[in-house]
Amino acid sequence: MFHVNVEGAVFQQDKWLIIGRSTKEEHAGGLLALVGGTVENEGNSKDILERTIKRELFEEVGVQVKDKITFVRNTSFTLDDGSEVIDIVFLCEFDQGEPYAKSPDEVDAVYWMTTDEIMNHSLAPIWLKDSILAAQFIKDC
Repeated sequence: MFHVNVEGAVFQQDKWLIIGRSTKEEHAGGLLALVGGTVENEGNSKDILERTIKRELFEEVGVQVKDKITFVRNTSFTLDDGSEVIDIVFLCEFDQGEPYAKSPDEVDAVYWMTTDEIMNHSLAPIWLKDSILAAQFIKDC
């Protein structure tokens, strides 16, 4: 059985909202990432993925995004403990809030970064770079 994770590629003008994952995190601790989290069981539900990304953005960094949320890509991977994850990335436009590390167990730092800054950063893993490039493509269309 898969765990379902969603991530928000949040943009404002020419920059992306990026976090430095807490070093306490087992998976990818200390690396740069998009804000996201695991979908919780709600029983019969509508728009659960979109609500989850909005909830995670507010809980982790204190921001809200506009209602239009666009699918970017999905991938799957296996964690070190053998758990299988489906990860779904959505393009989100920043709406309001001042981003900060609201959830210190998950977030060490918050940044607004250009695509080039992310591509050239030593702590940006390949999956973040791939997600940003895919989101940039959709944003520019």
